[in-house]
Amino acid sequence: QNNDFLRNTVHRHEPPVTAQPIQILAEDDEVVVVDKPSSLPVHPCGRFRHNTVIFILGKEHALKELHTIHRLHRMTSGVLLFAKTPEVSKRIDEQVRERQLEKEYVCRVVGEFPEHEVVCEEPILVVSYKVGVCRVDPKGKCCKTIFQRLSCLPQTGRTHQIRVHLQYLGHPIINDPIYNVDAWGPARGKGGRIDKTDEELLKALVEEHRSKQSLDVLGILEEELNCSAENKDSAGSSACTKAARADPADENSCPAEDAEDPGRGAEESERNAIPPCPQNSDTDLGTLEKNKELGSHENQEGQRGERGSEEKDPLCTECRIRRRDPSPRELVMYLHALRYKGAEFEYCSKMPEWAREDWEE
Repeated sequence: QNNDFLRNTVHRHEPPVTAQPIQILAEDDEVVVVDKPSSLPVHPCGRFRHNTVIFILGKEHALKELHTIHRLHRMTSGVLLFAKTPEVSKRIDEQVRERQLEKEYVCRVVGEFPEHEVVCEEPILVVSYKVGVCRVDPKGKCCKTIFQRLSCLPQTGRTHQIRVHLQYLGHPIINDPIYNVDAWGPARGKGGRIDKTDEELLKALVEEHRSKQSLDVLGILEEELNCSAENKDSAGSSACTKAARADPADENSCPAEDAEDPGRGAEESERNAIPPCPQNSDTDLGTLEKNKELGSHENQEGQRGERGSEEKDPLCTECRIRRRDPSPRELVMYLHALRYKGAEFEYCSKMPEWAREDWEE
């Protein structure tokens, strides 16, 4: 009614991410260039807010109001460029539209990649924006990648293009948690052979990660799956390769939000936030008042994970769930943006440890 006061307390559990620091490669009055660790999304989206590149740069390096020039998938590491002013962002955007920017990747794949040049022009279709899964399909969008051992040149920038084309060629990234798993069948998607409908593929992927307690990789919660099932019922129905990217509509940090929308920054963060858990009908206001600050509590240890505090909110179902902590190797995928080049600049990072010739897993 009129003059009623309503309060909504948001209580988040962010998935664990690596504690590897964000290295600043270059900084001037116009741009900031960093080496992004694997497992960190670029900006707040979905369940991620504190554990994002944008948030950590603001908190640990006092870098505020950065403009995202391009994005990397959460599990992809490497060179990431931010503009400090709208003018610089607009200028580089023009280079993006004119395809004057090039990005080079390095990745470690299954098997021995052919020495000769391999051109893959298979169209890519998004199977699910929510889960972030794509596959080769005649109905997909046109794209082209030129592969060579230690060199691969994407001529377009479709979602997961490098990963999907490598899977199609039978050389998926060794530890790709989506495109190199059993859910794709015995051939693991080689040559486009899946023998599953899109719905069956998504179900198999979810079940495989559920059994491994790694649903965070897909960016979904067990509660969301249960809720979807209830709603449906109630409704009644080892070689190493480099990659250079010519079009920086790159690997997306949060497939559900980014796959179609090339917009940048954290403008969507509030809309994409997970809603709070519903309150129990028999909860009294005293209990709520006692826990009112828990949702906004910033735990220094917990910034890189969710286990830093023993405080629990009795209204939150997530607080009652004990999940297995991922190992450091589970937070890394062997795909790294090595170089980002434009008409007036070029930024490079060091080769990741797993890309060295003498590396052994």
